[in-house]
Amino acid sequence: MSPAWRGARAVLRLLRGLTILLLLLCPQAVRSDCIPPPDVPNATPALEGRTSFPEKSIVTYKCNKDFVKIPGKQDAVICLTGNKWSPIAEFCNRSCDVPTRLLFAVLKQPYNRLSYFPEGCVVEYECRLGYTRNHSLSGKATCLQNFTWSKPDEFCNKKSCRNPGEIINGYINITTDILFGASIIFSCNTGYKLIGPSSSYCIVVGDTVDWSDPLPECKESSQTSKVTPTPQKPTTVNIPATQSQAVTRGTTTFRPETLSVGVSTIASGLVAGTIIIGTLILVRIFWDYGKSGSYYTREDNKAQNAMFHNLTVTPDASEVRLGKL
Repeated sequence: MSPAWRGARAVLRLLRGLTILLLLLCPQAVRSDCIPPPDVPNATPALEGRTSFPEKSIVTYKCNKDFVKIPGKQDAVICLTGNKWSPIAEFCNRSCDVPTRLLFAVLKQPYNRLSYFPEGCVVEYECRLGYTRNHSLSGKATCLQNFTWSKPDEFCNKKSCRNPGEIINGYINITTDILFGASIIFSCNTGYKLIGPSSSYCIVVGDTVDWSDPLPECKESSQTSKVTPTPQKPTTVNIPATQSQAVTRGTTTFRPETLSVGVSTIASGLVAGTIIIGTLILVRIFWDYGKSGSYYTREDNKAQNAMFHNLTVTPDASEVRLGKL
């Protein structure tokens, strides 16, 4: 072997060693990393601080504000061999929010599981329990151009509970109506006690509606006498004629036309009493004068005075004196 050939072989060994050394020191340069992921309309890649993307690296995108992922479309890329990313198409678009929630209806299947509602999308509702369908009105809503929902018709009506009936010795107060969600209140007549619930509600029972509680009973209260008392006839008393109406106090009724009799009776009593008192005073005066001396009167009154006061008349009937002459 010539010296020149031996020198060439030594150089090849040296180059092989340098190659192995480079592979150990710079592995990423050999593996051909991908460049940063591509831009996608209306979406942003979730890099999480990464700056290098080796082969088989996966990057996922998130839709920007006011945009929603289109169901079934890819939202991630993979770094392939040869420093290339896997292809990705636009997958974010504008969408209406979740369809309007209705008090009387819910979304039909499968609309209640969707999250993407593009312009022109139509959803359909069905009545909730406790309501019945009005087929003359539409049960649909549409995502409009401004990405708001059209206002649905009120296409469901409340179901009606049955007639609650009647309570013996009581009554039922229907506050509004007897439709689904309504309430009724029970009460008893005076002298009776409520036994059972005081109210009931029209609720869903199976696939229809009915009252939540049965009717109560009204039983006679133990404090109420079973014998009805005989009503007393009112007593009337007169009041002045200026009073135009009767005034009732307790069991006594005052009437204007009867008071004058009582007033006249009182006035008559006062006059009689005055006469009697005056007569007694005159008797006392005459008695005092009789004790103190003789009575000198006119001739036509002497006999009457003698008889009234038990006096003695003189023989010539000229005067009267006390006692015997």
